[in-house]
Amino acid sequence: MLFNKAKYYSAEEIELIKQSTLLVGKTLGEVAKHIAPGVPTTLLDTVAEEYIRDNHGFPSFKGYNGFPATLCISVNDVVVHGFPSNTPLQNGDIVTVDCGACVNGYHGDYAYTFAVGNVSEEKSLLMERTKHSLTLGINAAKEGNTIGDIGFAIQQYVETFHYGVVRELCGHGIGKHVHEFPDVPNFGLPHQGVKLHKGMVICIEPMITAGKRHIFCESDQWTIRTSDGSPAAHYEAQVAITDKGTEVLSTYKFIDEVLNAK
Repeated sequence: MLFNKAKYYSAEEIELIKQSTLLVGKTLGEVAKHIAPGVPTTLLDTVAEEYIRDNHGFPSFKGYNGFPATLCISVNDVVVHGFPSNTPLQNGDIVTVDCGACVNGYHGDYAYTFAVGNVSEEKSLLMERTKHSLTLGINAAKEGNTIGDIGFAIQQYVETFHYGVVRELCGHGIGKHVHEFPDVPNFGLPHQGVKLHKGMVICIEPMITAGKRHIFCESDQWTIRTSDGSPAAHYEAQVAITDKGTEVLSTYKFIDEVLNAK
């Protein structure tokens, strides 16, 4: 992370951050229109980059520490940081699309796991439960609570299904940089870790596996897979701690509109 202490943002700055999160949401909605069996994930990446640039932003991920693409696209047993490829999506796949965009010097960053065609019950439940764990994490992100409260809320729920909670990867602070302090793990103990205060903006992003929690990194130094080949799901939201309470800056509205119309 870029800092060893949390960055605090004013109400005016949070409004600027919301412009970036809105662009991410709309971009994910555009990408959702194209997710189907037979589609190469490079097409999704092209759609996203063009949409972000056409709307006066730039992709937060492209070039970040050498990452080559606009989107992280992670299929089945890839947890995060997958590269777009010419390999077509298959019926029954699940694919996580993680998108970042910067507008006016502030970043938005969040992710959604999509079903491709008809998926197995195992994958469908993994997606549903991982998404619900994100809601539980958001509910724990209150002023006066701690990062440990967020991680505990996620962990204690998903582990009731014998899922794995990835330990090596986590959520993060966000604002002027796409990754800022503090780290936001998806496991933890109540009342432990950094305390949440007004002005903090964080990304909460459970990365949950259907099998064991262990992972490995491919030789490209980016792609993270489950060690046992089990599928993984990943949902991410961006929230701000404000004087009016916790505000969810990110939105799945545009994704839902597309999925409900299919």
